[in-house]
Amino acid sequence: MSIISIKKLTKTYASGHRALSGVDLEIEQGEIFALLGPNGAGKTTLISIVCGIVTATSGEVHIGGYDIVRDYRAARSLVGLVPQELTTDAFESVWATVTFSRGLFGCAPNPARVKKLLEDLALWDKRDARIMTLSGGMKRRTMIAKALSHEPSVLFLDEPTAGVDVELRRSMWRLVRELRDSGVTIILTTHYIEEAEEMADRVGVINNGELILAEDKTELMKKLGKKQLTLTLARPLDRIPAALDGFQLQLGADGTELAYTFDSNEESTGVPLLLRKVGDLGLGFYDIATKKSSLEDIFVSLVNGKS
Repeated sequence: MSIISIKKLTKTYASGHRALSGVDLEIEQGEIFALLGPNGAGKTTLISIVCGIVTATSGEVHIGGYDIVRDYRAARSLVGLVPQELTTDAFESVWATVTFSRGLFGCAPNPARVKKLLEDLALWDKRDARIMTLSGGMKRRTMIAKALSHEPSVLFLDEPTAGVDVELRRSMWRLVRELRDSGVTIILTTHYIEEAEEMADRVGVINNGELILAEDKTELMKKLGKKQLTLTLARPLDRIPAALDGFQLQLGADGTELAYTFDSNEESTGVPLLLRKVGDLGLGFYDIATKKSSLEDIFVSLVNGKS
């Protein structure tokens, strides 16, 4: 069941820049959806429209069945947003700012809810600290606590781990999974593609304002993922022998490595034939290795139009 439905969404700014071009997207309840794209691709514009910060030029967005324009309050109450920039009142305490955010949505005071949030986010010991005294990672956790204070069904994370060290990034990944397990739908944008590969159920790729695809991560990697076979040669080659031209090989490492890219899903990969021809040519090799394409490889090929 879709909790977010986006149809024919466009955004053209006064400057004439077209940030979004007819985006159609359905996001299922309880999934982690990663939205990938280069800088300026339209990721933040898309999130800002769904969250009611930016007005679309045309198209429709529904959250939990509510139209974000006609039923603004009902739709917005279902959404929590952690923006890319760390904007919050520097002089407030952690406890006060999270409690205030809950009140902004008309929710009754619930100290037990706020306490659990701060404990889950490892902020309880900092509850009385002014936000200006916190580290960057703690400030980002505070932003997440604010976004979750009114118990939303959907949480948007715009570059949630930007500027966060590796250890804290991994702990935040655990937190996101726990939120998903509790029924919260997570939509995140990220520059760290390993983050999407680690966490996402589905992946969307946006470029130049157009949604190139939105697909199950496992299926995407199965469909577009390639494998690479690398032979480490006993003696370097100046060029690839003509007899191997049909394999579209790459010569690397100063002529000591032959790389062959193939689709592991195909019935005939060509690997046995390649090895036989290499043997017939007397090209000795002392090592053979295979590597599967990562989500990053797939992303780069899609954005470059090479998929």
